[in-house]
Amino acid sequence: MEIVLASKNPKKIKELQAILSKDIPSINIRSLADVGVEGDIVEDGKTFEENALIKARTAYRAAGGMYIGIGDDSGLCVDALDGAPGVYSARFAGGHGDDEANNRFLLEKLKRTPDGNMGAQFVSTIACVYTDKNGNEASFTVRGEVEGKIIREARGDGGFGYDPYFYYPPLNKTFSELSAEEKNLISHRARAICALNEKLKELDIGDI
Repeated sequence: MEIVLASKNPKKIKELQAILSKDIPSINIRSLADVGVEGDIVEDGKTFEENALIKARTAYRAAGGMYIGIGDDSGLCVDALDGAPGVYSARFAGGHGDDEANNRFLLEKLKRTPDGNMGAQFVSTIACVYTDKNGNEASFTVRGEVEGKIIREARGDGGFGYDPYFYYPPLNKTFSELSAEEKNLISHRARAICALNEKLKELDIGDI
């Protein structure tokens, strides 16, 4: 099974390869660079699904439809903020990828929210674009979610993004306090990858 992941990050590709190859030994994952994509993909969708599909279609079409295209999008959804920051999670405070600024802005937004109303979800969506049995472009998305709550004081030294403030009640830990093994079992990304794996096996689209 040949896949192009809409990423140029070697660690991300290695992670996906390691997880999916447990059930699909023949899998081979390529990067955007391997199919000649330069520059950043414009993610202007209004939902995680739309952004993931934009990435997956870019990967699939860059490979001329010869390989399966995979794209993902993820973020934090806070109940008291009507699902924000959502697709804007990485740039909630304005700049892109400034974790400290994003967390400060999040806590400021929640300053007047009662502690009992701090429910939140980490969401990960993965899109797959492939050639179906009739030779047509087809697609699907899968979604992984984990329920938790936002706390006002950071806990833990691991993780990134909103992890220090995302508390997971069943383990009495924030995502920054989870071990790698714990996170790989319960995270939104792990759940989405598991769903992707099952869907790929179900569709039997690996021999395109």
